[in-house]
Amino acid sequence: MTSMSEPEGGAAAPVAVADPRARPTMKNVAALAGVGIKTVSRVINGEPNVSAVTTARVRAAADSLDFHPDLHARNLRRADGRSSTLGLLVGSVGNPFSGAMHRAIEDLANTRGVAVFASSLDDDPDREEVAVSAFLRRRVDGLILTTVSKSQGYLLPELRRGTPLVFVDREPAGVEADVVVSDNAAGAAAATRHLLSSGHRRIAFLGDRTDIQTAQERRRGFLEELGRAGVATADIPVITGLHDEDAANRALIALLESEHPPTAVFSSQNLITIGAVRGLRELGLHRTIALVGFDDVPLADLLEPGITVVAQNPSEIGRLAAERIFARLDGDRSAGRTYVVPTELITRGSGEMRPK
Repeated sequence: MTSMSEPEGGAAAPVAVADPRARPTMKNVAALAGVGIKTVSRVINGEPNVSAVTTARVRAAADSLDFHPDLHARNLRRADGRSSTLGLLVGSVGNPFSGAMHRAIEDLANTRGVAVFASSLDDDPDREEVAVSAFLRRRVDGLILTTVSKSQGYLLPELRRGTPLVFVDREPAGVEADVVVSDNAAGAAAATRHLLSSGHRRIAFLGDRTDIQTAQERRRGFLEELGRAGVATADIPVITGLHDEDAANRALIALLESEHPPTAVFSSQNLITIGAVRGLRELGLHRTIALVGFDDVPLADLLEPGITVVAQNPSEIGRLAAERIFARLDGDRSAGRTYVVPTELITRGSGEMRPK
């Protein structure tokens, strides 16, 4: 490969990257453009005092070689040592709630020139620590975390080093940091109150694993609202440990085929709601048994009847989390605090049916 133009003082030597699999370097770009490595560095970093002609020649050479700066090497030379990256740990990148939260964080990060590395927790404590360790090995500037371990005390050394942490969806244990969560108990209470107002008294609860904080809070909100309404909870069907659509589907079908089936269902997580909808439709009871789900689900408004939900606001949770992590990176040293994002009851038909 030869020089594309002749620099001042003579022609550049022909340039070739010895191994076609090797990444081109600034030295290769400099040789092709016929300039010094320091000039290439100034152009790549957007520094002043480089002529427009030379800048154009360097950029053309970089494009020709498909050269990309080594961000890791550049960060080692930065005075602040930052990598312009964040680590984001979510429940599952396949869950619409996580996806919306991720997008909001990424939107704000993009305006700061920061990349977001995302990983799925899958509610596995071992996976949590492995993912966090992988983020830290990559020298991310901050962490936004959904967690499931009993304690996040293993992050105390990072806090002492000044690594900013923000927890989303669930509150941490063993560390003090900013937290952004939904009002889970209040949302569950609103769903229960809505079903009670339609005359239901035998309302089944379909819940996630009991070691997950959000599941605990939604179960608490459900039972406390029944208690406030004077409904005895001893005989209320409460099924927990449902972590996916299939488990929820099987559990609800068994419940509806039992001797004392419920007249209404509160499903406390979006994947559980999808499983419940399928179970009701398999038995032809989707126009008979009332259903309110916690967290919205895709196409919920297009079904017949539409699915009544207590909607979270994952975009707002993500936006607040991103604001807090950048505030910390910008020097905010105030005590960590908890930000609670309200939920909203959206009525669409499934939750408004009265008991037969």
